[in-house]
Amino acid sequence: MLMIPEKRLAVQAYEQVLDMIMGGQLKPGTLIQERRLAEHLNMSRTPLRDALLMLEGEGLLDRQGTKGLQVRFLNLEDFIENLNIRRLLEPDAARTAAGRVPQDVLDNLEARLEDLLADARLDSRQPDRSLVRSIDEDLHTAISTAAQNRKMATIILILRRQTQMFDLRSVPERLESTCVEHLAIVRALAAGDGERAAEAMRVHLDGVRQSIIARLSGT
Repeated sequence: MLMIPEKRLAVQAYEQVLDMIMGGQLKPGTLIQERRLAEHLNMSRTPLRDALLMLEGEGLLDRQGTKGLQVRFLNLEDFIENLNIRRLLEPDAARTAAGRVPQDVLDNLEARLEDLLADARLDSRQPDRSLVRSIDEDLHTAISTAAQNRKMATIILILRRQTQMFDLRSVPERLESTCVEHLAIVRALAAGDGERAAEAMRVHLDGVRQSIIARLSGT
């Protein structure tokens, strides 16, 4: 069944606003001005409003009474709670997905990660965040799809979206570690080794957790 145009516009608006949040154009604490945002996206306010409701449902926007929606500000406690829940769910998803992700998908992810890692080791400048997020998104989506648990996949997606709001702009030193950790996950998935994949996912999430704690606590 084809989506009706209004629905397609809502999805388009969702993706564009999500990119603005993740890219830092809409910073935490920013009040959403529907009219101005609709003009920026060159669309009517109806699909934009639907998109904003989706983002509110994912916990990226908070409703501030009569002021409307605001880009959510996550504190250290929020991040740690999210990562603790992710640590319960994502290793199990990786374990289940081992041996089920198509090999061509894993080969593509491995090649992209190796290229990104090589660039990171040669160039200390700020990484391309959109590229990093794209690889991260593709890896975790592949795991969720192969695990075949839609409810768990939805919960993980929402928690990952919120964690991504604290990205490599804040912890650029994590780029090389992230690539190495992701490669370990990809290779365990390709080997069909569920326990190794689960452990690689735990190591990755523990690394993210420690970096965020260190940066937000000023240590």
